[in-house]
Amino acid sequence: MATAPVIFKASGIVKRYGHVVALDGVDFELRAGEILAVIGDNGAGKSSLIKVLSGAVVPDEGSMELDGKPVHFRSPIDARKHGIETVYQDLAVAPAMTIAENLFLGREILKPGILGKLLRLIDKKQMLQDATTHMADLKIGLRSMGQAVETLSGGQRQGVAVARSAAFAKHVVIMDEPTAALGVKEGNMVLELIRRVRDKGLPVILISHNMPHVFEIADRIHVQRLGKRAAVLNPKAISMSDTVAVMTGAMPVEKIPEEARA
Repeated sequence: MATAPVIFKASGIVKRYGHVVALDGVDFELRAGEILAVIGDNGAGKSSLIKVLSGAVVPDEGSMELDGKPVHFRSPIDARKHGIETVYQDLAVAPAMTIAENLFLGREILKPGILGKLLRLIDKKQMLQDATTHMADLKIGLRSMGQAVETLSGGQRQGVAVARSAAFAKHVVIMDEPTAALGVKEGNMVLELIRRVRDKGLPVILISHNMPHVFEIADRIHVQRLGKRAAVLNPKAISMSDTVAVMTGAMPVEKIPEEARA
């Protein structure tokens, strides 16, 4: 994985909120075909970093590159245009709408010809067919794409949000605490779903407080501390307790074994 090309890069990212420096010259690299976990204590700046990467926040300083080309996101729509999709912790699903309608929310398929161009009529049949295909690709077993999202369990709703991001992402999927508030069975289901997204060729940025989940699924771990990147770790070569020690500052960065650096 360390030799895989960097496809999404941020350098020297700074973000200030008044006198508070949330990001203090952060560097970030996402490699092709990996799941990169981002961890950090409260106030470490990981949420601000993710907001910058997803276009929700414009940094005060620094630069970003996607596939080696400079990018400047002024909004989440800009990031989406560049093929970066984000699954937020609150999911942003519409409970009363169907699975298919949620999958294409804001990107509805219009009927061909004059009905679509002039009258803006939605092609619900095509959306239903495409939704079924997307769900099948990720092996998400749901009874019908026509059922309302409010009838689904928490894990199934998360599945819909993940499937929506995977369906439209061209470069990167960002997931913010995707297993939060889920039980063990549903949490494991979502982890398997994340693996499938990665296996489809989409690298994943995973923000999580759940260290067992991070160690189960991440290829590398970006440790955020005091507004900076403290380290990038190989979860196969460092213990969970030592990773937490790096995150909290109990283990100085210089003490990290060379084989644990990623």
